Amino acid sequence: MKDFWVIDGHCDSILDFLEGKRSLTAPQEGGHWDIQRAKEGKVILQFMAAFIESQYKPEKGTLRGLELIHALHRFIQANTENVVLIRQKKDLADLHPSKVGCLLSIEGGEILGNSLFLLDIIYELGVRALGLTWNQRNAIADGAGEMTQSTLTQFGEKVIQRMNELGMLIDVSHLNEAGFWHVLKLSTEPILASHSCAYALCPHPRNLNDEQLKALAHNGGVVGVNFYPGFLTQEPKASLYDVVRHIQYIAELAGVDVIGLGSDFDGIDDTPAGLEGADKYGDLAEALHHAGFSGKEIEKIMYKNFMRLLSTVLK
Repeated sequence: MKDFWVIDGHCDSILDFLEGKRSLTAPQEGGHWDIQRAKEGKVILQFMAAFIESQYKPEKGTLRGLELIHALHRFIQANTENVVLIRQKKDLADLHPSKVGCLLSIEGGEILGNSLFLLDIIYELGVRALGLTWNQRNAIADGAGEMTQSTLTQFGEKVIQRMNELGMLIDVSHLNEAGFWHVLKLSTEPILASHSCAYALCPHPRNLNDEQLKALAHNGGVVGVNFYPGFLTQEPKASLYDVVRHIQYIAELAGVDVIGLGSDFDGIDDTPAGLEGADKYGDLAEALHHAGFSGKEIEKIMYKNFMRLLSTVLK
C-alpha cells in the first residue's frame, strides 16, 4: 500500500527558498517539504505555490509574484538532476518519482493587478495554475475571508476566459462561495480546489460545503484535501485519520473521482500527527486501505484524479 505515486496540489515551500531559509534538498533543514522527502513519499508532481504575502498587496503584488516565479526557476536550475518543470500535457508522460515534477502555481490573483496581459506573461514564464484570490478582495473577486456574496468582477470574467484559452488550471480554494458558483458557470474546463476540506466536518469558511463538493465532482474537477488541522477538526490536534475522515466523507457524498491531496505543506504552522512531511504519504495510503478503500480508489486519490484533470486542461 505504500508504493502509490503521489500528486500534491499545494505546498508553499518556495517561499523558504526565496528567503534563503532552506535549499529544499534535505529534511535536516526543517520544514515539511524537500526533494529527499518528496522522493521518499513517491511524489511525482508537486504544485509549487507562489504565495504573495499581504504586505505586498496591492501595489507590489506583481513584483513579489515575479520574485517567487524566478525563485522556483532558480530552484529547478540548481537541482536539474532531481526536479523538472511541468509546462505541457506531453510532460506528464515522463513523470516518475526518480525526478520530481514541479507545476508552478500562483496563490492570489494580485500578481495580475488589473492587467489581463500579465496573465499571458506569467503563462510564458511557466505558470500553469492560478488561485484567483487569497482570503482578501482583489480585482478578480472576493476571497473567503471577506464573507461576502459578491460574484466575479468583469475583469475576473475575462481572466476565466483567458485561462481556459491558455490551458491554465483555475484554482478556487480561498475564493468566496458566490465566486465559486460564478467560476463554475463561466469555465469551459474542469476546475480545481487545490487545498480545501469538507465544511460539514469542520465549518471553516475556507472549506467547501456539500453542494460545492457535488458540483465540483459533476464538473470533473478535483478538491485537494488540505492537511491543516484547523480545516480538519475543531479539536486542538489533528491526526492522519482526520484526513482519512474528510476523504471518506467526500467519497460518500460526491464520489472518489473528485478527491486529490493538497497538503499545504510549509504554508501551515502545524501538521496532523502522522503526516509531518512529504515522506509520509505511504502511511496515508495505508490508512486509506484500512478504512476500506480499494487499491484502484487509493490510486485515484493519490495521483490519478489530478493526472486526469491536468491531462484535460493543459495544452
